Amino acid sequence: QVHLVESGGGLVQAGGSLRLSCAASGRTVSNYAMGWFRQAPGKEREFVATINWSGGSPYYADAVKGRFTISRDNAKNMENTVYLQMNSLKPEDTAVYYCAAAQRPWVRRPLEGDYWGQGTQVTVSS
Repeated sequence: QVHLVESGGGLVQAGGSLRLSCAASGRTVSNYAMGWFRQAPGKEREFVATINWSGGSPYYADAVKGRFTISRDNAKNMENTVYLQMNSLKPEDTAVYYCAAAQRPWVRRPLEGDYWGQGTQVTVSS
């Protein structure tokens, strides 16, 4: 079993930055792809970014490309952390952000996630 815990959300003004973290524990996820998704009120959960098991080949949704950066730290044996650096935030980035882990090269669709965290709220004020 994999346990994912997100942190780092909060309230920020438009143009500001936040760094989200997702700590994975339990079964090792060093060979899992990791991804970030978000869900705004009344909307479906949408893909934000994904990274493969080695930390390479990051892939982003068009809406966040050039502003968000995904990275991961596999240094700890049974605990891995994936990050989402969010810069130049916009009000439309407001959502609950979730991380996901999947035993596949990437996780780009909600159905592809094998494990999910509980989410962290990001609110961007105009």
